[in-house]
Amino acid sequence: MTNWTRPEDIRHLLARRWQYGSLLAARLTGERPYPIELRLKHPGPRDIALRFGAVQDWIRALEHAAKPRQRYGYELRYTRTRNRVQGSNALPVSCLIASEDDALRLLGASAATKRFDAVSGRILERFPALRGWLAAHPHAALEHAEEWERILAVLEWFAAHPRSGRYLRELDIPGVDSKLIEGRLTLFRALLDEVLPEHTIDRSATGKRGFLQRYGLRGASPLVRFRILDPELYVSGLDDLTLPAERFRALPIRPRRVFITENRINGLVFPDCTGAIVVFGLGYGLEPLARTPWLSETAIHYWGDLDTHGFGILERLRAHLPRARSLLMDRATLEAHRRLWGQEPAAKRYRGEPHRLDENEWALFDDLRHDRLGERVRLEQERIGFGWLERALVPYR
Repeated sequence: MTNWTRPEDIRHLLARRWQYGSLLAARLTGERPYPIELRLKHPGPRDIALRFGAVQDWIRALEHAAKPRQRYGYELRYTRTRNRVQGSNALPVSCLIASEDDALRLLGASAATKRFDAVSGRILERFPALRGWLAAHPHAALEHAEEWERILAVLEWFAAHPRSGRYLRELDIPGVDSKLIEGRLTLFRALLDEVLPEHTIDRSATGKRGFLQRYGLRGASPLVRFRILDPELYVSGLDDLTLPAERFRALPIRPRRVFITENRINGLVFPDCTGAIVVFGLGYGLEPLARTPWLSETAIHYWGDLDTHGFGILERLRAHLPRARSLLMDRATLEAHRRLWGQEPAAKRYRGEPHRLDENEWALFDDLRHDRLGERVRLEQERIGFGWLERALVPYR
């Protein structure tokens, strides 16, 4: 076996340029990629001296597949070698693909190129701003060749209705249902970023989850579940409620104190407390709750797991509500429940650098993240004795 370049290797090298998109992109950018010269891995002097027959077979195979014989494809470039055993010989050292027609026929890509021309022509006729995107992603354009009429209809709708505030399901676009958009969010984000005016794009919203906010669509409101801990504040006799975030913001009662806890059972058994409510089960979805205007005027207490993840959530909460205080997230509570410690999953550990923890919180967080108390120490909030919670609430009841 040798590593000398074979005809199929030449097609493979050319196919890599096709896959990178540069050959199709040139049709839009005006660049001139031809002629393309490819260097060949060829026999050395020792091969010519000792394996002359194999060298001759290699040359014949290259010449048989070359343009002079096939009428398209590559042309060989030779160098003259002298060998004391075999004398003077012409050895192929590179090949030249002179034209686009040669390249496309060699690749079998003539039909795909015509299809790209048709697709890109339709796109640019309606959205000239997509020329750069097409040049950078020509194969994506081909991949969605059968869908472009519907894709362009979606782009035209967004251009005509910037930041509409509608649900995705509400968009009334002939021939298009919401599943077309939902299944291609990455594609639509790339295209909308190119065609929409800058002031209509919220670039702080990223990823698939941020798609709706990025383009001003309305999403399903996150739900806030809470219990009212003071019978004087019950709403129509109800104490356990779940409301969309915007309805929670318009709550007809104004508690003086709000407790936030992650564990659902802890929220359900949380003791009564004068003028207070407890919100539970939000996890990292704190932002919708934190955007409630009246919370900035309310005493906030956050009770999370005693691990790096819990302090990470506290850090995020304080980004919106800087006066929020922690509850039962202290060293005394952790040490008192040593026998109930578990291990924090490695994948959930908070890797950030918090700036909003107080001195005692930060010291405990630092010990936890550096495993000074043990490997990935974690005290889940539901393992804390109920008496500890009741004593912690005495000043507020």
